[in-house]
Amino acid sequence: MKIYTRTGDDGSTGLLGPGRVSKSAPRVEAYGSVDELNAALGVARSLDRQSWLAESLGPVQGQLFQFGAELAATTPAMLEKLQRLGEDEVQALEQWIDRLELDLPKLTQFILPGGSALASQVHASRAVCRRAERRLVALAELESVEPRLIRYLNRLGDLLFVMARWCNHREGVAESPWNSHPRG
Repeated sequence: MKIYTRTGDDGSTGLLGPGRVSKSAPRVEAYGSVDELNAALGVARSLDRQSWLAESLGPVQGQLFQFGAELAATTPAMLEKLQRLGEDEVQALEQWIDRLELDLPKLTQFILPGGSALASQVHASRAVCRRAERRLVALAELESVEPRLIRYLNRLGDLLFVMARWCNHREGVAESPWNSHPRG
């Protein structure tokens, strides 16, 4: 199978189902942002030299493929053929957050994203996740979107924030507090 088809040279793309849409369509923006998040998590996994996150991020990356497929599906018949994310996956993210937070000092102020290379990439992944969430909410204002998909991205963004803090904590890297005081 060739990787190029030339069918998108006119600025359109196919979905899972009939028809083609503009590559700038809100649905394409939403699943494209989820794909970008998946790639950002791949970079995080490559920086995870101690394999702290690999066991869990691998399944999340698989779930993001499912997520993107669901967003790309255009008909109920096509959706029925897909394995779809459910509330169990959202709850699993919440449980992971709770476990990681047990090891962390209580957060008392805003912190700047950064720290170790791994934590910094997880923070960058969180920012991409929040963009994907915004794109999904924008799509939901135009078309029907399952609320559980918005919940999943919202919780995943929360997890990535906690995960970045946890990585810095594990590596002994201090968090940088945000100083809200204006310059004198």
